[in-house]
Order: sequence, then C-alpha cells, then structure tokens
Amino acid sequence: EEHGTSPGKELLAGVTTWVTMVYIVAVNPLMLENAQMDFGAVFTATCLAAAFGSIFMGVVANLPIALAPGLALNAFFTYSIVIGMSLPWQVALGAVFWSGLIFLVLSLTGVRERVVYAMPSSIKTGIAVGIGLFLAVIGLGNAGVVVQGEGVLLAMGDMRTWSTSLFAVGFILTVVLFVRGSSLAVIAGILGVSVIGWFFDPGFGFPASVIALPPSLAPTLLELEILLPVEVGLMSIIMAMLFVDLFDTSGTLVAVANQGGLETEKGEIPRLGRAMLADSSATVAGALLGTSTTTSYIESTTGISVGGRTGLTGVVVGVLFLATLFVAPFVIAIPPYATAPALVFVGVLLVKSLGGFEQWNDFSESVPLVITAIMMPLSFSIADGIALGIITYVLIKMLAGKGGELNGMLIGLATIFLSKFLLL
Repeated sequence: EEHGTSPGKELLAGVTTWVTMVYIVAVNPLMLENAQMDFGAVFTATCLAAAFGSIFMGVVANLPIALAPGLALNAFFTYSIVIGMSLPWQVALGAVFWSGLIFLVLSLTGVRERVVYAMPSSIKTGIAVGIGLFLAVIGLGNAGVVVQGEGVLLAMGDMRTWSTSLFAVGFILTVVLFVRGSSLAVIAGILGVSVIGWFFDPGFGFPASVIALPPSLAPTLLELEILLPVEVGLMSIIMAMLFVDLFDTSGTLVAVANQGGLETEKGEIPRLGRAMLADSSATVAGALLGTSTTTSYIESTTGISVGGRTGLTGVVVGVLFLATLFVAPFVIAIPPYATAPALVFVGVLLVKSLGGFEQWNDFSESVPLVITAIMMPLSFSIADGIALGIITYVLIKMLAGKGGELNGMLIGLATIFLSKFLLL
C-alpha cells in the first residue's frame, strides 16, 4: 500500500520482466561457448546467477530490478579477453571475480555512489550507445548479415541463406510486436525463428525433449583462476569490467527509478548503496558459478510499466529463473541466428538514449560522446571505447579552457588510460 502496488501487480511485473529477459539463458551460453566454455554448465550458471542476483536485489534493496549475466559484458569477456588476448576462460573468470570483489568493497564504502555522480552525462550516453552498436555488430555477425570483407573491414553477407533470412524474419517480428505493445516481443522473436528453423533448416532439428534435469555445473563451478589474473597483469581489464558494470548498472537504476517514480524529492535513487551491493555480490557469485559479469537489466523497465514497484518483483523473477533450469534441452536446440535479433534489438534500445542528450552544440560534450560510441564496435573493445572517450573529454575540456568543469576522478581516469595506451 505504501508503494501504491499489490502482490498481484508485483507478480505480473515479475513475470513480464522475466519474459523480456529470459533470452539471456540462450544467448549467454552461446556467447561464452565461443570462449571454449561448456554450454550446459554456462546455462546452469546463468540461471543460478540470475536467480541469486534478482532475489538479492529484491530482498536487500527492495527495488523492482532483475539481474542476469550482461550481454555487453559477456561479449567483452569472450572477444576482448579470451579471444583478443588469447587467455584461458578460467583466467577471464578470475578477472570477473576480482572486479566483483572490488565492486563489493566500493559498494560497502560508498565510493561507487560517488563515481555515479562524478561521470558527465555525455560519457554515460556514449557508453550506452557504444554498447548498443557493439551488440548490433555481434548480432549481425552471428546471423551472417555482415562478414569480414576482402580489402574492407566489413561486408554484406549472403542474404539468401537460412541464417540471414530467418534473422530478418525474427528482427521484424520482434520490432512489430514491440511497437504493438507486446511484452513478449523479444522472446517471441527467438521462439518464432527457432520453430521455423527446426521445420525447414536442415542444419537444425526439434529438441529431443523439453523438460529435463539441469545440465551439470561441474565444468565451470569454482574453475576460475583467482590469483593468475593479478600475476599476468590484468588490472586494466579488471578495472575496465568495473567501470563497464558500474555505468551499466547506474544507467539501469536511473531509468527504473525515473520510470517508476521512485526517485526522492532531491532526485536521488532510494537505497542506491544496497542496489550496488546486490549487483556486485551477484558478480562475485556468478564468477564462482562460471559465468561472466552479472548486472542489473534494463528490461526491468517492462515490469515497471505494468505496476512493479517493490523488491517482490525481483524475487518473482529469481524464482522463475530457477524454474528455467529444467528446460535446458529446449534452450540448447535454439539456433544461434534465432538469438541474433535479440542482440540487435537490445542494441537499438540502447542507442535510443541519444534522444535524451541535449548538448549537441557543445562540442566539448558531444565529441567525446561520439568517440566513445563509435570506438567500441570499431575497436571491438568496450574498454578501449570508454578509455578513449574519457581521454578525449578531459583533453578537450582542459585545452579549451573549460578545465573547471572537470573533477579529480575524471582526470585520474584519463591519466591511467592514457598511460595504458602509451606504455603497453
């Protein structure tokens, strides 16, 4: 009553949020499989990390926010660390663990809250847009719509294949359903393309069964290398994970609080510290289970739209992710190109944050935004995009006589990132 809701509304909100984000149990294992991780174990770890994080958020922070392994963060894990740096996935999981541990310490000391309020809106917007573009490129690549070209960076793929054709069907279906106000848009796109693929694509067939015991967690449980990431000098990667997760979580919290009318009279997010604590704890738990960084999901806003206002929404989402554990055969049978529309569509949702940016005429703000956004997909590195954006922001402000608009934290970050590029 105090929050203007009811158990029935919270239940509906939880179901709605789960439906819009359950695609991650198919996308995350497929993504981490590229890092040579066991699909079934990652599936189980994904469900457990999402359940733990969502329930923790609901009980401790009492906010209608769900958590799961993040899309952009699993791309960073796979393509930037494991593939890009030729490191074993066990070492990458160790880096996730350390980043989560640092998140946890910063959350307990309140430092993360101060970082949120220190970052300029242009960099935050650039990060959201850049992650969106990065996801879109990955999705289009998974579907074969774009391929590595001869003499060019990217080229159009063969649009006559099952992969590209069904991707187009799934993407249009997802967008149309979303425009018509359906909360099932993303999952319907995945399921629709999967069923068509099972019928007509000779490379895939119907799942042997739908319900089964969860796949074993043994291949990934506690398999992380805890000490090696520090020994091999991965502090820059760990810090990159810290900032990416921080900005991703901050953006989600701001969006959810704004849409749900949860902000205080001073414009502050209630129980922000507890929310950060839940987010960082979920990252640590996820690393131990065997998955990339677990973070707050922007899809939580769909639950807000149907009345979710309290942590009961997150608890419902967590329980539903536990139930998802028992449909692994069905999830494993989903073709990779069926989840590609979800990646591209989530990318579109992130890119639309440009609409709220109002400082285009101030080039000391708009240029760093664009640099941050375009360098993520072009360098195929979220960390490098953030680093270049912050360096650009600080240098332009200082050389343009606007150094007074900077704070010590931004200057320190720019110095660290600049040193990384010049010395490594």
